[in-house]
This record gives sequence, structure tokens and C-alpha cells, in this order.
Amino acid sequence: MCSEPAEATRRLFFALWPDEDARAAIAALAAEQIHRQAKRVTADNLHITLAFPGAVTARVQACLEAASGSLTGAPFELSIDRLGYWPGPRIIWAGSSQTPPELWSLATSLREVMAACGLEPENRPYQVHITLARKATRALTVTRVAPIPWSVRQFCLVESVNEAAGVRYRVLRTWTLEG
Repeated sequence: MCSEPAEATRRLFFALWPDEDARAAIAALAAEQIHRQAKRVTADNLHITLAFPGAVTARVQACLEAASGSLTGAPFELSIDRLGYWPGPRIIWAGSSQTPPELWSLATSLREVMAACGLEPENRPYQVHITLARKATRALTVTRVAPIPWSVRQFCLVESVNEAAGVRYRVLRTWTLEG
């Protein structure tokens, strides 16, 4: 019995992608705080995930891009000022003690976009964070850090690409926040 070949998919997510200043500061913070107890995320991959569609077909990707283009949202200021640790997945992360309402609104809107494109949004509550390191053996002793300012002016659709050297994230499309 012959079956049709499976339709190709790409592993996608929506993210806030830091500008060069914020990226450099976040990478420096990770280098300063995380030593040998974890595998640091490369500076090029630092981001905040807003929504995770996962493996999608070209048709679904086109729907996500079209629907995202109609979103409206105001730019906002974010301050990365805390570190945390999730023992289950063994992740060290950075985040903000004050999450702007515009960020919550954008993440919610993107989950609605996913639903409109036939995807099932995640059931887990959304947690704003930047993964700094994986496979951590223990939490850091520092939880509050000097604030790193980040002026958020856009969001993007990103593809996760597996390569021999590890995972690389490639920005496919960017939308400007205006308001």
C-alpha cells in the first residue's frame, strides 16, 4: 500500500528578539553568573518566546504570517532584572520583576492567532523569560541583578533549525509595534 509523502514542516515560534545592546548585556550577564554548572545558550539565540506554534506546514505558516500582520500593539520598555531556575527542565533563566501589560497583550494575541490558524495553543500559563542555560546542576545564588533595559519595538516569527553544531534560530519575519 502506498501512502502520500508527509507534508514538510518547519518548527516555528513567535519571539521578542533583543537589539544588539540588550543582547550583549544579557549575554554578559549569563557569562558572569553561569560558570560550569550549566550549558549556556549562545548569544545569537537569546530571546523571549511569545507563542510556540511548533512544527507547521507552509499553509499554516502563511496563515500565521497573515494574521500576525494585522495585530496592533504599542512598543514598550522591558527591564531584565532577575534570574531564576526551573529544576524540572534544569533551566536558568532571566526575566523581569515588572512585566509590561503590552507584553501580556501581545502574547495573548499571538495565542489567538494560532487558534485562528487551526493550532491548539499551549495550556501551560505563559511565563516571560529568556533561557540563559540548560542542563543546570543547581540554581544560582543571585536572583536580583542590575537592570538591563530593552526597548521592545518589534516581534518576529523564528524558525528553529537543527544543525551539527546545535540549534540555531533564524528570524523569518518581523513586525513593528506601533501605537
